[in-house]
Amino acid sequence: MQAGWRRLEPGELDHELIWLSVSLLSLVLGFTWLAWGLPWPHCLFLAMTGHPCMTCGATRAVIAFARGHFVEALRWNPLAFVAFCAISLFDVYAAVVLITRAPRLRFSAFTSAEKRFVRLLVVAALAFNWAYLLINSRAYLG
Repeated sequence: MQAGWRRLEPGELDHELIWLSVSLLSLVLGFTWLAWGLPWPHCLFLAMTGHPCMTCGATRAVIAFARGHFVEALRWNPLAFVAFCAISLFDVYAAVVLITRAPRLRFSAFTSAEKRFVRLLVVAALAFNWAYLLINSRAYLG
């Protein structure tokens, strides 16, 4: 894998602008949803099986995260908490490079071993997160 800082080339997708926009739009839509008092999403998997799915608690985790209750967010869904932290860091990075027009961080030339490692890491993270949710399923049933 190669990582480096470089300026955008003509015609290249501006990932920072795209994903910062998606992130901020999602945040606005989520806060609007809650401000209007619309119903919370319910987990169909939990309702049908009595067991949490891999994403159970993510809504409660994002609300706790937005309120600054980070330990509570971590307890609701650890993988969602890690994702929210990563998204927050990316948003700060994206805002800085967009405002300052600084070079962008780009990764390239992944080897097949590196791709396989990332795939295994993602599967392991999902499995451990789901195991955590299943072990702590009392919180989702109450």
